[in-house]
Amino acid sequence: MSGDTAGRAPPATEHPPRRVFVLGATGTIGQATVRELVRRGHEVVCFVRPRAGVGGTLGPTQWAQRLPGAEWRVGEVQDAASLRQQGLRGERFDVLLSCLASRTGVPADAWAIDHRAHVQALAAAREAGVTQVVQLSALCVQKPRLAFQQAKLAYERALMASGLRWSIVRPTAFFKSLSGQVARLQQGKPFLVFGDGRLTACKPIGDEDLAAYLCDCLHDPAQADRVLPIGGPGPAMTPREQGEALFRLMGRPPRFKQVPPGLLLGIATGLGWAGRVWPAAAAKGELARIGHYYATESMLVWDAERGRYDADATPSTGTQTLIDYQARLLAGQAVLERGDHAVF
Repeated sequence: MSGDTAGRAPPATEHPPRRVFVLGATGTIGQATVRELVRRGHEVVCFVRPRAGVGGTLGPTQWAQRLPGAEWRVGEVQDAASLRQQGLRGERFDVLLSCLASRTGVPADAWAIDHRAHVQALAAAREAGVTQVVQLSALCVQKPRLAFQQAKLAYERALMASGLRWSIVRPTAFFKSLSGQVARLQQGKPFLVFGDGRLTACKPIGDEDLAAYLCDCLHDPAQADRVLPIGGPGPAMTPREQGEALFRLMGRPPRFKQVPPGLLLGIATGLGWAGRVWPAAAAKGELARIGHYYATESMLVWDAERGRYDADATPSTGTQTLIDYQARLLAGQAVLERGDHAVF
């Protein structure tokens, strides 16, 4: 779906229910997607670790209470036997929908989860009768420089060659990723930006809007066998514009602290050298490289011919803006649930 906005899905009665096997159901996008699948009347089976969520604090009973209407099965997604025996259980499914992603993005984690676990899941899903795969990816893979981007692309190629119907959804930035500084500002601190805060831009997308878009892939032929970049409604925003909007919401004059993006690259280089004798340093160096990438690259569609990011070519969907979400956050009407490796 392209254009300025695209509405929510039509009533579930217009489309036959499907049996959907979900990976990555406990992340914030995964949770929103499970809710939307259930709302539309699909039969949803989620395969999760014994303890999942931020900090690994929730078990299957808590997830079933938190997201009613779905079935929760426990096992290890990296174990092909567990996936088949505890997950699929010899039953038939129509769709594999994955919101699963590596938590850190460092090479070992990325290739284990973003690639190998997905390749195994694809093979097992085919055995279970799955004919369609909906995969949540990331827009940043269009300019791959990092291990997790290469791992995602390797799996995407395997999926495209599988002979199954597929949809690869590449969203821009998430609300949760752009709201980590709310607490800083509430403490009277300045908004941190890299450079002057205008180096990059994105079209932020909310969990519910992205979930609806993922679920649309189950029945919309226009989204079949396509790589689908997607952002939220409204124009693209730079980090400085995001900070200014947040200060307006708080009724305060804007205050910014500029951080040179080269600092992250210097840290990454230093840790890379240290990683030759201290493996943990290499992983930390990769995290700094990831940080530098996001500090210097926009999350918009890349126009290779013109050598620039193109906001107008980046499709939009949904109704909720980042400002809407942050207003709710400040009013205590929303909770910011962030991952174990959040930067801010």
